[in-house]
Amino acid sequence: MKIEVNPEETSRAEAFKMWMTSPMPMVTLVKTIDVSRLLKVSRKRQIKFNVLLCWCIGKTACRIEEFYYLPTNGKLYKYEQLGINVIVKNSKGGITLCDIPFCDDISAFNSDYLRLTDEAARTCISTSIEDRMIIGTSALPQLELDCIVNQYSGIYNNPFLAWGKYRKRLFRTTLPISFQFHHAQMDGEQACAFLKNLQEEIDSVTL
Repeated sequence: MKIEVNPEETSRAEAFKMWMTSPMPMVTLVKTIDVSRLLKVSRKRQIKFNVLLCWCIGKTACRIEEFYYLPTNGKLYKYEQLGINVIVKNSKGGITLCDIPFCDDISAFNSDYLRLTDEAARTCISTSIEDRMIIGTSALPQLELDCIVNQYSGIYNNPFLAWGKYRKRLFRTTLPISFQFHHAQMDGEQACAFLKNLQEEIDSVTL
């Protein structure tokens, strides 16, 4: 469910005044995450690495209030649930956007992920879930990347995470993750807490 809220009655009141009309309100943070455990769980449970990472992103974000807000068109909206958007390579060689509802149950999330991305790849039709706050993601596993800065068009204000190929070393596997967010939605404090909690969530995934 999506409702318009009065920014003055939320914790984002001052930030909304300062950044809603800014021509460049997006902020990008980059942190290198240790994904060694995620890779082990992926192999043991036969779940795609990207599925597990997207699930951990959703698990982490759902505990941070600011992720449920979306500033757009001069207004502030609040959602009750989250979703994850992934970019799918489709059957025509292009890309298709696919929204996946976040679910705390990894088995259910994995099932939705596989079904919806397969459908998007086959049909080449982008899908969107209007009643969920969507967190964008983009994976570019062809190359080890240090940082990805997304475009800012003023249309898509949702938080967005992007990463390249993970880096396997002797004792651990790491992955730099870029996190872009609208400053009216959250401040650096919440963004840093999210990245810190994401690492903790990854470390706690059970085999």
